Amino acid sequence: MGQETFPKQADAVVVGGGIAGCATAYFLAKRGAKVVLVEKNSQLNFEQSSRNTGLVRQQGRHPREIPLIMECIRMWQGFEKELNADLEWQQNGNLRVAYDQEEVADLERLVKIEKELGLDTRLLTRKEVQELVPELQGQFLGAMYSPSDGMAEPPKVAPAFARAAQEYGAKVITRCTAEGIDVTNGQVAAVATVRGEIKAPVVVCAAGAYASIFARRAGLDLPQRVVKLTRSESNAQPIAAAPGIFSSKFSFRQRDNGKIWFGSRRRGQATYEITPSSLRHVRLFMPNYMKNRRMFTFSIGGEFFRELGRAMPWSSARKHPFAHTVDYEPPSEMDQVARGVLVVREAFPKLATIEAERSWCGRIDSTPDAIPVLGEAPGPKGFFFCTGFSGHGFGMAPIAGRLTAEAILDGKTSHDLRGFRFTRFKEGDMAEARLSL
Repeated sequence: MGQETFPKQADAVVVGGGIAGCATAYFLAKRGAKVVLVEKNSQLNFEQSSRNTGLVRQQGRHPREIPLIMECIRMWQGFEKELNADLEWQQNGNLRVAYDQEEVADLERLVKIEKELGLDTRLLTRKEVQELVPELQGQFLGAMYSPSDGMAEPPKVAPAFARAAQEYGAKVITRCTAEGIDVTNGQVAAVATVRGEIKAPVVVCAAGAYASIFARRAGLDLPQRVVKLTRSESNAQPIAAAPGIFSSKFSFRQRDNGKIWFGSRRRGQATYEITPSSLRHVRLFMPNYMKNRRMFTFSIGGEFFRELGRAMPWSSARKHPFAHTVDYEPPSEMDQVARGVLVVREAFPKLATIEAERSWCGRIDSTPDAIPVLGEAPGPKGFFFCTGFSGHGFGMAPIAGRLTAEAILDGKTSHDLRGFRFTRFKEGDMAEARLSL
């Protein structure tokens, strides 16, 4: 995909070939815009859009996100037909399982909020959970259940949007790193890539974990931190649960072929790479960090020194800031893999022969308030964000892409994006800190 004649001009350039970027390109092209999507890796969907568990959930989200994800669930119901693709879409609900009274209290609080916003979320007793998922064992007390939630197969979704976008005339170019923005009189004029310049009045930053670095090429300071998580797919197993399941111990989605996408959830599960810029936005990140600090461990690695290099005007890292990231896959944390196998066996004794058939690590971008950044930046004109999904973007990215297309083509959107604007950090209007689920 994507090695045809290099385009020199477009109505919009989308940077990033994950689900957010591919959905944005699709909705733009569907409405007749001349779109070019550029992806730095040799294949689309190489990073977090293909590495999450695949749950499409409404429950447990910030209230600002809920109107969008409710609309997006309705969109998901028709995507297989609309995109002419098998996405392994299932709408069997999702369960958030509680193992102690503190977790039950958190779920009670969330259910109250979500019901007021129109979600079908409800609390289940332990007995009701066992009636819904008889194979689930362990010392859990109950669960939060959203029957209209769904799930899909992550490797299939972004490429399906890209293929559909191409059918509407979009150009999809892989191994094409976007490295800079040409701005003329305060207006985006072109995107510089390793394969040449593309003249366009609009650029969409859908670059995920690399969005902050790319935004700085346009003079925009996007507060962003990156963490790493490991997930696995199992060998084929007997069917143990129709809903998706997540808890403080594990996440779980079983495919029709019996294979399970799973990961352990525990204290220190997410590794945060410290960089020199970590201190720049520490005040913004501190409230959410304090709420969720038991989830994180810290490390200093290559990115610390690469960021120092990018600050040097003469350095190759400054000129080509993404060169080291092309087709780079972080090594899996094998202790997380082993723990994931153990906790799934513990939760489902029926799955005694489960093993990790393959594992992978993903780099997850996070904003200070753990919700995305959507819409046009205050300058340069024509620079749009569709990024910052903070580890739960797989389910919501399609509507984010549609709304981004609306903002570009109509100058307004069918849902209010004020709560997701880039300037909220500077204006002190961030979403309140909350426990991450």
